[in-house]
Amino acid sequence: MISIQEIDGRRIACWVNNGDFLPGRRTLVFIHGSGGDHTNWIRQYTPLKGIFNIVAIDLPGHGRSEGPGEQAVPAYVEWVKRTLDKLAVKKPVLIGHSLGAAICLSFAIRYGEAASAVVPVGGGLRMPVNPAILDGLKEDPALVIALAAKLSVAKANRERLSGLLSEELTRVDPVILHGDFSACSLLDLTEDIGGIRLPVLAICGAEDKMTPPALSEAIRDRVAGARLELIGGTGHFVMREDPEAFNAALADFVNSLPA
Repeated sequence: MISIQEIDGRRIACWVNNGDFLPGRRTLVFIHGSGGDHTNWIRQYTPLKGIFNIVAIDLPGHGRSEGPGEQAVPAYVEWVKRTLDKLAVKKPVLIGHSLGAAICLSFAIRYGEAASAVVPVGGGLRMPVNPAILDGLKEDPALVIALAAKLSVAKANRERLSGLLSEELTRVDPVILHGDFSACSLLDLTEDIGGIRLPVLAICGAEDKMTPPALSEAIRDRVAGARLELIGGTGHFVMREDPEAFNAALADFVNSLPA
């Protein structure tokens, strides 16, 4: 169900389990990527809602949340923290895709023990965006969106998913999309990543062209005890391209966490 929270004078939406969060269950918090919303995770929260407490956030300016959006990852981190405080969510597992991966890693650095674990999906310590893409979002957003949708999935999945992704991104205000990509481009966690003391599972599509596996490997290599799951036959939208493999890896990780 959709829950609307009034936070700092703005309506922020998120998908949550029907009814109250159940005690004794882990809480999973899903954070979408650039231009996305909570529905990016529908193939996760639908099958997992009977096992875990779920929060899938619409960042400001996205989905059903009021805008504007932000242009820096730390600003989005603060919205996530305020939303979780409003919902009284304690020590969740944060799962973030792309921009959301940057947000959950930055959250772990900034707020440490406020989470119990983080799962960056298609992320990196740095996530540079070609300036031509940023310029193109101002000059010809349709062209950039079509290209991004094509490159965001593995070749075998393009016919099935790239058109849908293009339609979804076309509905997003190009100003918000530009802000999201700008936030990714400004990211640099290379100096701070070693401060994460939480369990980390980096997940990446083996054919990810937007944030190649080497970026996820760097997360694994720089965080003590971090693990990496590469999922074959998938690209940047790994959780939508192969939800069964993604959900199995996620559930195994969450179930392995200490009580």
